[in-house]
Amino acid sequence: MANLFRTYTANKIATSLTTVGSNSGNNTATIIGLTLSNTTNTAVLVDVAHKSNTATTYIVKNAPITAGSSLVPIGGDQKIVLHGEEIQVSANTASSVDVVMSLLIQTV
Repeated sequence: MANLFRTYTANKIATSLTTVGSNSGNNTATIIGLTLSNTTNTAVLVDVAHKSNTATTYIVKNAPITAGSSLVPIGGDQKIVLHGEEIQVSANTASSVDVVMSLLIQTV
């Protein structure tokens, strides 16, 4: 079993939930950081969701990010394990948010 670090990015997030990263196969991934950056001059609201085969569960819903700043909903003491699931992000203003997600993947 090997440990691999990976970073997924998405820029100009849409107003509907968009997959930033996923973990497929038999590997287990731990999200060690998720940062959302507001790239506009006005405040935006963002959603971050965990999507499995059967449900979409919100990690944050309508969380505000002021102009030019960022939000870190996963990181520090907060970790989320993915085994075949996805992390999805949306913003209330199209093309206003960039996302960086870092994972530790344990391969089988």
